Amino acid sequence: MPVKVSVIVPVYNPGPYIEDCVASLLRQSLPADEYEVIFVDDGSTDATPARLDRLAAGHPQIQVIHQPNSGWSGKPRNVGIAASRGEFLMFVDNDDYLGDEALERMYAYGVAHQADVIVGKMAGKGRPVPVELFRRNHPRATVDSAPLIDSLTPHKMVRRAFLERTGLRFPEGRRRLEDHVFVAEAYLRADNVSVLSDYVCYYHVKRDDASNAGFQPFDPVGYFANLREALDVVERYTEPGPLRDRLLRRWLRVEIVDRMSGRRLLGLPDDYRRQLFREMHEVVLERFGPGVAPGLRPGQRIVAALIRDDRYDDLVAQAEWEAGVGPGA
Repeated sequence: MPVKVSVIVPVYNPGPYIEDCVASLLRQSLPADEYEVIFVDDGSTDATPARLDRLAAGHPQIQVIHQPNSGWSGKPRNVGIAASRGEFLMFVDNDDYLGDEALERMYAYGVAHQADVIVGKMAGKGRPVPVELFRRNHPRATVDSAPLIDSLTPHKMVRRAFLERTGLRFPEGRRRLEDHVFVAEAYLRADNVSVLSDYVCYYHVKRDDASNAGFQPFDPVGYFANLREALDVVERYTEPGPLRDRLLRRWLRVEIVDRMSGRRLLGLPDDYRRQLFREMHEVVLERFGPGVAPGLRPGQRIVAALIRDDRYDDLVAQAEWEAGVGPGA
């Protein structure tokens, strides 16, 4: 049988958290000879490599690739793409898991609607996930007609022919936001994006020890250099105007304003939040034009303006005020 879906899982020291992922992949309703799972072990130093080798020995649809540590998930995903055979590719993280019918449903939905990208409904297990995007099915979605930009994690199903036609791959190396660069470009270049919302396809899990890669501290200079790359993608594939402003607003809100608000800001060491502030100030001045911030909520607009105007002390005062606001009865 032809391989309908290749599931690509980058792996690095997941410990016991990989077990739910493995179990969900083995439970898939899609027949075992119609999908494959490629675990790309990125230099794990725990017991995972041996665990995966034993797993592959007992399941012909599973293969394991071992490689030296590359520093982040981009290269393992690209290695998985190169080794895969499926008509579609599904990207899964090693501490998350799939709904039992996810591959079958997403594949059928993508074929029915000739989609290059299929976004399956997500559920958060201790982590936030988009809500508005999954209110209903969107058989033919664009960044203009649906809030696709709210979902920039890599956990999508993508048509192989689309990847080959565009040459789209994940940025590699020790970096952050490689998924934003990949997914934003996929949305903007796809002939069709389909959103499947009537079945939970993907469970996005926060580990009990909060050791997920995305929760680890980051270097502000490198992080916001990587963020600029995602903004570059939007500017490359859109024209100046309301749509571009709305897309850019997502990064202003989530990556900048929300980090510098209320208790979230006050919980950071002063020297670290000053580093963040300096990098954010430069990005806001460089990349977010006058049409971006007005779409934020009033309190968010205040924070954005304080960052833009280089008013660090006032930003901290604003955060202290926000932290002190609470309901009264």
